Amino acid sequence: MTQLTGQPTTDDDVVHLTVPADVGYLGVLRTATAGLAARLQFALDEIEDLRIAVDEACAMLLAIATRDAELECRFAVTDDALTVEVTVPVVRGAALPSESSFAWKVLAALTTAAAAQSADGRATISLLTRRSPGY
Repeated sequence: MTQLTGQPTTDDDVVHLTVPADVGYLGVLRTATAGLAARLQFALDEIEDLRIAVDEACAMLLAIATRDAELECRFAVTDDALTVEVTVPVVRGAALPSESSFAWKVLAALTTAAAAQSADGRATISLLTRRSPGY
């Protein structure tokens, strides 16, 4: 499997978390994000940026999630990058904010790459963060 990084990952390099689509559970995803980024020896400011980006992506998805939905989060680890994909079922007709919105500008500033897709009643936001050289 190849992620935004263009590097292959194996199932051993992937962590899946599923939580209720409720703001009260976002702390679990932020903590998992920080732990995996620390494992990759990201700098403290990179870890915090990624935590904020994951939080922002989840907030975007929660705003359009169906009632009683579950937020699925997939973390893919490579030697120098962490890709986070967050997916949720969405209400009919719901759309993610445009890429020119403030929320997307935040994601673009905090990550190496950000992308979104919506299909079959589900929306996904993917975030890629590469570790800075020298760590």
